Amino acid sequence: MLATDMDRATASAAAAGGAEKRAYVQRIFSEIAPRYDLLNHVLSLNIDRRWRRKAIASLRVERDQSGRYLDLCAGTMDISAEISALPGFRGLVIGADFAEPMLKAGAAKVKGSRIAPVTADAVQLPLPPGQLAGAIVAFGIRNVAGLEAALKEVFRVIAPGGRFVILEFSTPRLRVVRALYQTYFHHVLPVIGRLVSGHRTAYQYLPRSVANFPVEEELAKKLENAGFSKVTWTSLSFGVAAIHVGERPTSSIGAK
Repeated sequence: MLATDMDRATASAAAAGGAEKRAYVQRIFSEIAPRYDLLNHVLSLNIDRRWRRKAIASLRVERDQSGRYLDLCAGTMDISAEISALPGFRGLVIGADFAEPMLKAGAAKVKGSRIAPVTADAVQLPLPPGQLAGAIVAFGIRNVAGLEAALKEVFRVIAPGGRFVILEFSTPRLRVVRALYQTYFHHVLPVIGRLVSGHRTAYQYLPRSVANFPVEEELAKKLENAGFSKVTWTSLSFGVAAIHVGERPTSSIGAK
């Protein structure tokens, strides 16, 4: 088997949640870190900026501006930087990612701000229980090797009443939109991603990982199973992405 074919096979297995997923995801995101921000904005036609702002608004930071917040799978810390720049914010944002080169690639944008980068895995966070005012993850939860474990880990570290917000790609339900989306996602995006990043399989993994990720209703159920209450979800841009929100109950009821 040629090296390229082997890479594609590994990408497919990782996207499906195979044993290779953790190592593969850590490796590819470390390798594309220098071009990650540029590719995000180019490939989404800058719509990702608007999606992130809506997700941050859903976190309701204004309820506790001196609290500590988790930016999970933080990457180059775009979300961390936006939260720390909110008017009146005087708390701390913990930007956690297990691909250290991603955190280093975003270091300049968070210098001098209320952000603490931490190299950590989403399924084993080096944080005490019940201490965070809230948590958010943008386009990273589908890359975690162990979705249910990660959701329970976030539940563990959030304080009662705290919110958890997930911004993630989804598959449009409308047939016409889905057809256009699939054409772009499976044929155009991988070519542009490969040309700009120089990586052979990273942007083949992306559409495959979305295809293998739970649909909105299933993800909402997983949040509830992890202990979250008041779970809601909202589609964005005709179903290309979605925002899920859950809260840790203020009583022991619902905790798991």
